[in-house]
Amino acid sequence: MQTRLSLALLCALSLPLLGENWPQWRGPSLNGISGEKDLPLHWSRNDNIAWKLAMPSKTGATPIIWGNRIFLNVADADRNLYLWCVDKTKGAILWKKLITGGNYEINKQNMSSPSPVTDGTNVFAMTGVGVLKAFDFAGNELWMREIQKDYGRFGLNWGYASSPLLYEDSLYVQVLHGMKTHDPSYILRIDKKTGKTVWRVERPTAAIRESPDSYSTPQLLKYPDHAEIVILGGDCVTGHDPATGKEVWRGNGLNPTNNPSFRTIASAVVSGDIIYAPTRERPLIAFRAGGHGDITESHKLWSFNNGPDVPTPVTDGKYFYAVNDRGIIWCLDARTGDEVWGKKRIKPATYSSSPVLADGKIYITNEEGLTTVIKAGDQFEVLAENELGDYTLSSPAISDGHIFMRTTEFLYAIGKH
Repeated sequence: MQTRLSLALLCALSLPLLGENWPQWRGPSLNGISGEKDLPLHWSRNDNIAWKLAMPSKTGATPIIWGNRIFLNVADADRNLYLWCVDKTKGAILWKKLITGGNYEINKQNMSSPSPVTDGTNVFAMTGVGVLKAFDFAGNELWMREIQKDYGRFGLNWGYASSPLLYEDSLYVQVLHGMKTHDPSYILRIDKKTGKTVWRVERPTAAIRESPDSYSTPQLLKYPDHAEIVILGGDCVTGHDPATGKEVWRGNGLNPTNNPSFRTIASAVVSGDIIYAPTRERPLIAFRAGGHGDITESHKLWSFNNGPDVPTPVTDGKYFYAVNDRGIIWCLDARTGDEVWGKKRIKPATYSSSPVLADGKIYITNEEGLTTVIKAGDQFEVLAENELGDYTLSSPAISDGHIFMRTTEFLYAIGKH
């Protein structure tokens, strides 16, 4: 008996440890946080790189990971949009599947910007031109939707870029627009098995001109016995019943001067019982969960006037970290909004990638491909600066002790071979 137990224990210890999955843009818990340890601290284009895979173009999409597979939205030189499946260990392409044609560039992005999502069995790829496809892990197409064909052209000023939210049996897709259309904004719930629309609800707003446009991604607010879909944009943040799409609550006050150019890029952040709603830097408002109807004043916890425009903030529930587009960082008390430390500048540059918190560190990447690693906690400390020297919009993904970073030229697996 003792021998069998010892052999079983030895076998268990000899099995490879499976890395954490990164199944959607903001990781395993939709909050930009990884639970992995002993992650790389230093690297360059040629140092501490397990492998790198050539990419045909830039993107705002983050690599997503399940098991030994990485999935990428990819635009090519022929204006086509593909889903790639890559071996996580070797960096070898397993398959490429065409999603659609019609890619184009607008400002800094192209139509590959939405990140795919996976449930571990199938993968769902949305594009900026509104084509949404489902594939199994072997690359077989399961279904296709053309959102613009079904519900009208997207009317965002800078092109569609929101990633879908995958929750239980459905995908939740937001289309919040107004700059280039008079059509209403709306939210879709799409059955992940069939691709059929379960419901479509309009999402009204009093925002004007460009301010209805939102490039954010839906978030999930979980209670002990139910959940809500959180939608940010159009000068407000709203919570919706997943079963019906009905709006449960609405927090206003995100555009107090009714500025016509307050398009929303950073996504909402949900941590415990708090919803953090960034806008175009000021104000960023924290709301307490559990409200009904207008929660603008009744559930407002605090407001902050130095929030981000593009990078989505990150919080561990104790500290709240906001990085603005110029590389200036604040650390706030997550529950009170009190400044712990603030106005700390890392390398001056443009920051579009969202920070990731892992292993007691915050990884912050700028558009020049430099990742600054700072210590998480109540003291600001720069631990490392790591240069890849290539245009970068994508946020990092973490799995199996590696950081996966996508630039215009390469997908990097950063860490030991």
